[in-house]
Amino acid sequence: MNFVFILIYIFSVFFISVIYKNFNPNNKETLRKIIHIGIGPLIPLAKFLDIDQSSALYFTGLVSILTFINYQSKLFPTIEDVDRKSFGTLFYCLSLFILIYIYWNKDPSSLIAGFFIMTFGDGFAGLIGKNFKSKSWFFLNQKKSFYGTMTMFITSLIVIYGLSYFQKYSLNINIFTIAFISTVLEQFSIFGIDNLIVPISAAFFFNYFITGL
Repeated sequence: MNFVFILIYIFSVFFISVIYKNFNPNNKETLRKIIHIGIGPLIPLAKFLDIDQSSALYFTGLVSILTFINYQSKLFPTIEDVDRKSFGTLFYCLSLFILIYIYWNKDPSSLIAGFFIMTFGDGFAGLIGKNFKSKSWFFLNQKKSFYGTMTMFITSLIVIYGLSYFQKYSLNINIFTIAFISTVLEQFSIFGIDNLIVPISAAFFFNYFITGL
């Protein structure tokens, strides 16, 4: 029964993206980021609904397989409708599977930290970077901007600080260290690889520096 709420939430995110596409059919990157960001609350919701690790892994594994099939067949082009070659959605699902496997029971805060930094940090960085002009550069043939990079850093900092504060972990210079590392790794976005290395690294360093579990 709990998975019904998960499915309702996921379909709601896709429904919003479909509505947006009807009004802005040419803004493919923003459409993709709506899904990218919208999935963010999924992990806290699943933990709140007391879904066990095995079920979460089976579900994420199934979504990963379906995402791979969709990448090949384009049954749902909205998910992969982007103007560059990217495996970002596949890496997104794979990183979530890995984080659930490692941290679901051991350290949920680190899992949420890594996932939130990817969904909100990387997601908002893409939106701000695309829609507001600022100094930009190319790294590994991927265009990056000052506003987008600063958005990634600030959002990562907010995520880490917020989790540390509400979980009553000690606040120290390491919250800046994790945000900085996540921001640097986000620069490595060729083929969407940042969707894999950013969340896993952020979760690892949050676990190492903050929770110590």
